[in-house]
Amino acid sequence: MATADDRAEADSLRDNDRFLVQPHSVAIDEVLALLHSSRQGLSESHASERLALYGPNTLPSGKPPGMLVIFFRQFKSPLIYILLAAALLSAVTTAWSDAVFITAILLLNAIIGSIQEYSAQRATEALQKIVTARARVLRDGQLHDKDASVLVPGDVVALESGDRVPADLRLFTVHDTVIDESLLTGESVAVSKKPDVVLVPMTPPGDRCNMAFAGTMVERGRAWGVVVNTGLATEIGRIATHVLLRPVTKSPLLLRMERFTRRVAVFVGVAAMVVALISIARGTELAEIFFLAVALAVSAIPEGLPVALTVALAIGLRRMANRNVIVRRLISVEALGSCTCIATDKTGTLTVNRITVKRVELADGSQLEVAGEGIVPSGRLTINCDAPGEALQVPLSRLARASVLSNEAQLMVRDGEWTAQGDAVDVALLVMAHKLGMVKEKLAVQCPEIDTIPFESEHMFSASVNRVEANTLWSVKGAPETILSMCSAMAVAGGDLAIDRAGIQRRAEALAAQGYRMLAVAEGQMDEPVEAAVSERRLSGLTFLGLLGMVDPLRPESAQAVASCQQAGIRVVMVTGDHPITALAVARQLQLADDERAIVTGADLKLADSEPGLDRLTESARVYARAEPVQKLEVVKSLQRHGHFVAVSGDGANDAPALKAAQVGVAMGASGTEVARETADLIITDDNFSSILAGVEEGRVAYSNVRKVIFLLISTGAAELVLFTLALITGTPLPLMAVQLLWLNLVTNGIQDIALAFEPAEGNELSRPPRPPNEAIFNRVMIERVAVSALTIGGIAFVLFQWLLMQGYSIEEARNGTLLLMVLFENVQVFNSRSETLSVFRHNPLRNPLLLFGTLAAQLIHIGSMYTPGLSSVLQVQPVSFVHWSQLLLLALLLLVVMEVHKAVRGQG
Repeated sequence: MATADDRAEADSLRDNDRFLVQPHSVAIDEVLALLHSSRQGLSESHASERLALYGPNTLPSGKPPGMLVIFFRQFKSPLIYILLAAALLSAVTTAWSDAVFITAILLLNAIIGSIQEYSAQRATEALQKIVTARARVLRDGQLHDKDASVLVPGDVVALESGDRVPADLRLFTVHDTVIDESLLTGESVAVSKKPDVVLVPMTPPGDRCNMAFAGTMVERGRAWGVVVNTGLATEIGRIATHVLLRPVTKSPLLLRMERFTRRVAVFVGVAAMVVALISIARGTELAEIFFLAVALAVSAIPEGLPVALTVALAIGLRRMANRNVIVRRLISVEALGSCTCIATDKTGTLTVNRITVKRVELADGSQLEVAGEGIVPSGRLTINCDAPGEALQVPLSRLARASVLSNEAQLMVRDGEWTAQGDAVDVALLVMAHKLGMVKEKLAVQCPEIDTIPFESEHMFSASVNRVEANTLWSVKGAPETILSMCSAMAVAGGDLAIDRAGIQRRAEALAAQGYRMLAVAEGQMDEPVEAAVSERRLSGLTFLGLLGMVDPLRPESAQAVASCQQAGIRVVMVTGDHPITALAVARQLQLADDERAIVTGADLKLADSEPGLDRLTESARVYARAEPVQKLEVVKSLQRHGHFVAVSGDGANDAPALKAAQVGVAMGASGTEVARETADLIITDDNFSSILAGVEEGRVAYSNVRKVIFLLISTGAAELVLFTLALITGTPLPLMAVQLLWLNLVTNGIQDIALAFEPAEGNELSRPPRPPNEAIFNRVMIERVAVSALTIGGIAFVLFQWLLMQGYSIEEARNGTLLLMVLFENVQVFNSRSETLSVFRHNPLRNPLLLFGTLAAQLIHIGSMYTPGLSSVLQVQPVSFVHWSQLLLLALLLLVVMEVHKAVRGQG
C-alpha cells in the first residue's frame, strides 16, 4: 500500500520527468535528488512502486494482422470492385463461364498479394530484442542480476566490458569506460565517458559523454550509473515511437498504379452509364444491358495486369538478388529506380566502419600515405615528401615498434580470414605496423613486457615498459598535446634532435582540420618505476616519433558510385552523426561539398523550428553532420516536401525512422543492425554503396518492363473498346463475346505479357534522369502509342467483322475470324512493346527467347482451342484454313508498319 510520502515522491518524479529527459545538463547529485535515489540505489518496495508508475522497461511490439485480414485487404482496389461487379452481373445473367473466369482471377490476385504481405512489419520486434537484456542493479544495498525490463528510474546499474546498456543512464563513476554508440549516433569511434562534466541542454546524443544509452555496447572498462529513462522514454525508445507511429510511405509504383486504377475505374463507370443510357433510349431489354456492361468491363479492365505486374517485379527481385540487393517487399523492386534523391548514412555505408591509419607524419614533417582499408594488413606506405625511403626507415621502424608494444589488441588469422580483438584504435595501429613488417607476436618475444599503463581518459595516454636488449624501453601513445608535453627530443633520419613542439602542433592541427583523428607516438629509455610515472600523471624526457592520422576510410567504390548516381540525375546527400570536420573530409572525397558552408549541423536543424525554415536549409544542402535520429527523419520529410522520391540508406537503429519514412529504405546487410534490416524495404548484402547503384539500374529496368507490360495490356484492351464502341455506334452485333474477350486478355495475351516481363536492360538506364515524381504511368508518349495502336487494331478488326457479315458469314463465323485477327494483333503488338523509343528491328529477338517462344505458344494455344472439344464450344471458335490465317496475319502486320512510322515521326527508332 502506497504511503502519502510515496505518492508525493511519485508526483515529484512526474513533475521532473521533462527535466530528466536532459539529465546530461544536471550535476549527478542533483539528478539523484530529483530521482529520490542515491548511489546505493533503491529498495525493492520503491522499485515496485515505480514499476507500476512507469511501466516495464520494454518497447511495444506491433501486433501483425491475421492472414484473413491480409487476404481481404487485397480486394481494396477500384479495379477489383469493377471486376467483382462484372462477376456478379455475369452470374445474374447466367453467363457462368464469364463469372468463373473473373472470380478465378480475383482469387489468384488475392492469394499472391497475401503471400507478399505475410510476416512483414517486424521492425518493432527487432527493437525489442535490443533492449531486452540482463542488468546488474543495486536493490536494498545488494547487487542483483535482473531482467532489464524491471528497471525503473532511480535504479543504480553496474556496467562492464561486453555489456549492452539496459536503459538510459546518467553515469557517476567510470573506470576507463568506452562505449560503442554507432547504433544510435552513426559515430564510428567509440566514446570515452566522463561522468563529472555538466553539458548544455542542446548537446546532441553523440556528445553526451556523461550518459550511457539503452542498446549501446560497452567496449571497454567499468561504470556505475543511475537510470534516468526507461522504455519509450529512452533514446532508442524515441526511435521506436517514430517507427511505430510513422505510416508506411507508399512506393512510387504503388502511387502511380493507384492513380492509374482510379482513372480506369472512373472511365469504366462513365462508359457503363453512357452505354446504359443509349441502350435504354433504344428500348433494349434490361438483361441485355447487363450483358453489355459485363462485356464493356471485361474489355476495359486489364485483368491480367495483377499477375503480370507480380511476375515483372519478381523477375526484378531475382535480378537484384544477383547484384547483392535483397528485396523485402515486392512492390519495392522498382522504388530504388524511381528515386530522385538518396540520403545516405556515412559510417558503414560510404565508409568501411573500421578505424584505419591513413597518414603517418614523422617528427621532421616527412609524410607517408598508407594504402588499404579495414583489418586486412595489405597495402603499401607511399612517401609523400622529398626524403629518400632509406633515410626514413629507422624512425619509421621505431614508430611502428612503439605502436605495437603499447598495444593491447590482437590481430590474427582464423579459418583463413583476418580477425581482430580489442580497441578499434589499437587494432588500427597493429594493422599499420603489420604493413611495415612489425608483427606483435614476434615483437613480444624479442621485447618482453615488464609492465603497462592502460589508457585512462583522465591522463589520455597508454604506455608499455619492455626489455629491449639490456635497456628498459618505454613505448607511449596518446593525444598529441599530452605526448608532446612528455617529450624533449624528436626522431629524425639522422638521429634525435631537440623537439620542435610548435611545428609539430601546427602539423597536428592541420591534419585534424582535414578530418583525421590524431594520435602521437613516443618512446624513451627510463629507469623510473611505473608507479612513479603514473602518480605524476605524465612521463618526461621521451623522444617524439610521429603523428598517426586515422580515419574511417571510404569504400573504394563509393566515390565512383556517388558520381554515377549524380550522372543518373539522382541527388545524393549524406546524413551522419559524425563531427562536421569528419563529415566534410568525407564529403570532399565524394565531391559532395567543398567547404564548411555546405555543412548543415544538427544544431542548425534545431534552430530551424518551422517547416519553411527547415526546407530552406535542405533545398541545397548536401551534408548533414551531428544529426540526431529524429533530425534524419525531418530531413527526409523535408526532401519529400521538395518533391523528391527519397531513398534512405543506413545501418543503425538511429536510421530506422528515416528508413521507414522514405519511399524506399535501404539497409546494410552485413554490418547493419537488425532494426535497420527489419525496417528497410531493401537490404544490401555486401554493405557496398555501389550495390545501391546496381539496385537503381535494376529498379529502372523493372519499372520499364512494368510500363511495357501495361502498354501491351492497355493498348490491346483499348483496341477492344474501339471495336466495342464502333459496333455500339453502328448498331452492329458485338464482334466478340465476353468469354472471348477474357480468353484474349487472360490466356493468349497472358502468356505474352509474362514473357515481356523478362526483357533485359536496354543499356541506357543510368544515362537518363529519373522520371519526374509526379509523372503518371500514362505520360504523353504512352498515350500517343496507345491511341495509335488501339485505333489501328480496333478499326481494322471492325472492318473485317463487317466485311465477313456482308460476305454472308454467320455471326459465329465472323466472330471466329475477328478473334483470330485480334490474337495475331497481340502477337505483333508484343514486339512493338519491347521499347518506347527503339525500332523493333533494332532488337535481337534472341535476347529474350522466352518472348519469342511465348508468342508462338500463344498462337498455337489459340489454334489448338479450335480443335479442342468443349473449349471450342465455350469460346465459339472453329478451325480456319491456312490461306485465311495467312491473310489475317498480313492484316495484323499493318500494325507493325503503323507503329514504326509513329516512332519515325517522333524522331525515335
